[in-house]
Formats: sequence, structure tokens, C-alpha cells
Amino acid sequence: MQTTKNAAEPSVAVASRRRFISIGAATGLVSAAPWAFAQDSGYPKQPIRIVVPFAAGSGTDAVARITGQMLGEALKGSVIVDNKAGANGVIGAEAVAKAPPDGYTLFMTTNTTHSANPSLMKSLPYDPVKDFAPVSRMGNLPFMLVVNNDLPVKSVAELLAWGRAHPGKLTYASGNSTGIVCGATLSRMSGVPMLHVPYKSTPPAIADLIGGQVSMMVVDLAAGLATVKAGKMRAIAVTTQERTKLFPELPPLADTPELKGFDITSWNGVFAPAGTPRDIVLKLNKALSGMANGAAFRERVAKLGFDAFGSTPEELGAFTVSELAKWKKLIQAAGIQPE
Repeated sequence: MQTTKNAAEPSVAVASRRRFISIGAATGLVSAAPWAFAQDSGYPKQPIRIVVPFAAGSGTDAVARITGQMLGEALKGSVIVDNKAGANGVIGAEAVAKAPPDGYTLFMTTNTTHSANPSLMKSLPYDPVKDFAPVSRMGNLPFMLVVNNDLPVKSVAELLAWGRAHPGKLTYASGNSTGIVCGATLSRMSGVPMLHVPYKSTPPAIADLIGGQVSMMVVDLAAGLATVKAGKMRAIAVTTQERTKLFPELPPLADTPELKGFDITSWNGVFAPAGTPRDIVLKLNKALSGMANGAAFRERVAKLGFDAFGSTPEELGAFTVSELAKWKKLIQAAGIQPE
């Protein structure tokens, strides 16, 4: 990956600490810590904090705020969203991994921290499996390829043709791992050189795309749909194998002959620190999965471009393990070297 302006990310030292992990480590639901079998006792008795590892204005942040409001209503308590952006989600992930496993700190995150980072970075101060207790899937974040309005292209084929006619001129911004991997995969599969310009989060990347500092980016519908509809940037394709019902007029990248087989989807889920009592995890799962599978939540987040659905904790735990392997292959195939 090449790095240019706005690219500097804070380095994160590897934290060395003792972890209390038992045979339930694969799902993070069982721990030998003394609080592991504490009873519910009227939980919650104080505000719950949902940590989001991306900036305010990102797609995950928007979904987290709706989630927090509805979770508070379901549990008859207070829920606060806490944005801890930076280092490709590492700052937020590390904060949750080190938080007390008492049910009062949750982590709404994506494949960035829990699928891609282990292959994008040489070292991490957290383990996406051992340090977290899965609670529930919340849905998928379809991504789309958007370009600056001044770029004279209206399709992927035209974009690639323009890139070949203007070697070295195409640049792509990224605000998360999906943007990084999609951009690198697009360049590798098409054979068109593209310069990567990484950002700390999605909102400043969108701002620079609109301003013409970069040519294009892959952005989740939740973060970019309103800007596209306002005519400030142009969407030309989705990154999924099939069209998304949330933006059905956009063709898949895979429809372009050079990009046959292109299929990258971002996912969203809620975790707690490893060792969180099982009864609390189940209470949270009942509220969150019920919400994600319910009409009220689905309708609200669909307007943001988010496809909602819930799961059991065990399903999210198994899914996390499988996605680690999937994203490792994607990153290696894209030719991205860990940093």
C-alpha cells in the first residue's frame, strides 16, 4: 500500500497482559474470571456505553446511535455512544478488550477490527476472538464505488478506460479496511494502477473526494448514500456479487468482465469484553437480535443503507472465526503487505 497526505495513523504498541480464557475462548462466552458467573441482579443498573471504533458521521456510528436509543428503550436504561476512532479501529477495539466485563461496555464494530486488521497489521494489542464475547450480528453494510463528479465516467468500464488512458492519475481514498481491500483488489484485478490515500475515518475521505483531492473511494451506503442522492458525488457500482435492494439501480463491480468474481461485503456486530457473564450476554442478545430482526429497526436503518438482521452469540462467534480466514485470503490476493 502506498501512503500519502492525511495518511498518518498513530502507531499502537502491543499490550501484554494476562487473559483469563477457558474452553469457551472460541466464542468468548465463558471465562475463568471470578465475575464470570455473576447473576443478572437487575442489570442494567447504570448507563451502558457502546464504543464505536469510527468517527461520528460514519455508517457504523449512524447505526450505533439508532441501536443505542432502541436498546435503552428495550432495557429501560440509558445507552451512550462513545466514538473512539483511529488506527483503523484499533483504538476502540483495544479500549473494549481492556474494559471491565460487567455488561456496561459494548462494542459495535465491523470486519475492520474483527476480520481484516489481523492480516493488515503485523501486530495488534487485542485478539478479535479471545478478547471479546460475541453478542449478536446486527447486519451488513453494502459498499459502493463512488467517483468525483468532475471525473468524466459513469460506469466501471469507463473508469478503467480513463485510468488506462491517464496512467498514474487515479487515486482512491479509504476510511476503513473494506475501502483498503476493495481499492487494492480493484487495481489488481483490472491491471490499472491506482494510488491509495488512507484516512482516519470515512467522513474526511468523502470530503476530499467531493473536493477533488482524490478520484474515487469505496464507501458504505450508510455513510455515503445521502451525499450521492444530494448529487455531490457519483455512485457507479456496488461491491457485492448481486445488486442490493437498498440501491437496486447500481450494478455489481463483478458485472465488468475484468472484475468477474468481485464480491466483498462488510458486516456489523456487537461484542462485549471476554468474561462478560453469560446471563448478561443473553439478555443483551435477546434485545439486540430481536431489534435487528424487527420491522421498526430494519425500516429505520434501511434509510441509511444498512441491511439489518440478528443472530445468536454462538453464530456470531463462529462467523467471526470464518471471516478471519476469508479476509486473510482477500488481503493476500490483493497483494497488501501488513504494516
